[in-house]
Amino acid sequence: MPGGVLYVVATPIGNLEDVTLRALAVLRSVDLIAAEDTRRTRILLEHHGIARPLTSYHDAVERRRAPALVERLREGARVALVSDAGTPGIADPGYHLVRGALAAGIPVVPIPGPSAVTAIVSVAGIPADRFVFEGFLPARAGQRAARLAALAREPRALVFLEAARRLPAFLAAAADALGDRPAVVARELTKRFEEILRGTLGSLRVEVETRAALRGEVTVLIGGVPEAAAIEPMTLDDEIRAGRAAGRGLKELAAEIARRTGLSARDVYRRALTLEGR
Repeated sequence: MPGGVLYVVATPIGNLEDVTLRALAVLRSVDLIAAEDTRRTRILLEHHGIARPLTSYHDAVERRRAPALVERLREGARVALVSDAGTPGIADPGYHLVRGALAAGIPVVPIPGPSAVTAIVSVAGIPADRFVFEGFLPARAGQRAARLAALAREPRALVFLEAARRLPAFLAAAADALGDRPAVVARELTKRFEEILRGTLGSLRVEVETRAALRGEVTVLIGGVPEAAAIEPMTLDDEIRAGRAAGRGLKELAAEIARRTGLSARDVYRRALTLEGR
C-alpha cells in the first residue's frame, strides 16, 4: 500500500472564492479532512461541490486525536488538515499532527493560500517589510502588559490577532506599553462588511469604544519603534518587564540584573514587586 500524505491546506479567511485551485484539487482527492470546525469547513466544501469525509480536529482534542490520524497516515490515507480560516499552525491547531506525521516519516505538504497576516501587511500603509507576528496575546491584563512591554523596543512592525470584544482593552494596553504609534485595525477581512481602520493606537481606541459591540476576530498591525528609540539603553523597569514577560523568576532576574548593572539585587527585587503591584 502506498504511503500516506498529510496536506496542510490554507482555506479562505472570509470570502469563499479566495481558495486556490490546488487547494480545491487536494480537498477533492483526499481520503479524510481533519477540520478545526467541521461546520465551517462543510460550508466551504458544499460551496465548491466537494463531498469528502470530515473529522473534528480543534484545540481541545488536538493532542488526543493526533496519534489516531498519524496511524491513518501510516496505513496509506491521504489526509488534509484545515482550520476555520487561513493556514493551520498559524494561531490555529496543527503543530501536534504535523510533528507526529514527520516523526512517523509521513510526507507533509504545504498548500499555501489566504492569510490575515499578509492581507493586513499588504494594505497597512505602514513600513512593514519586516514584521513580527505575535498572534493572540494573553487575555489577562498583567500578562498582556508584560508581553507588550517586552516588545517596546522592537523596530519591526508588530502584527496581532485579537477578539473584537477585547479590542478596546488591547488598544489601551498597547498605547500604554508602546506609545501612541501608527496602527491599523482590520475587521471582517475579505467579507462583505470588511473594514480597515487607520490612525494611532489612541485614536483607534477612541473610535472603537464609540461603536456598538464588535464581533469576531480582528487583525492589528502596529508600527515598530523608531530606530533612534530602538537603540536607547533599556531602563531598569524595561529590563524587569522584559525578563518577566520571558518567564524569568523574580529572584533569578534580580540577581542577573544586579550582576550586570552593579545595583543591589534587593533593590531590583523590590522594584519588580512594585511594578507588579505586590
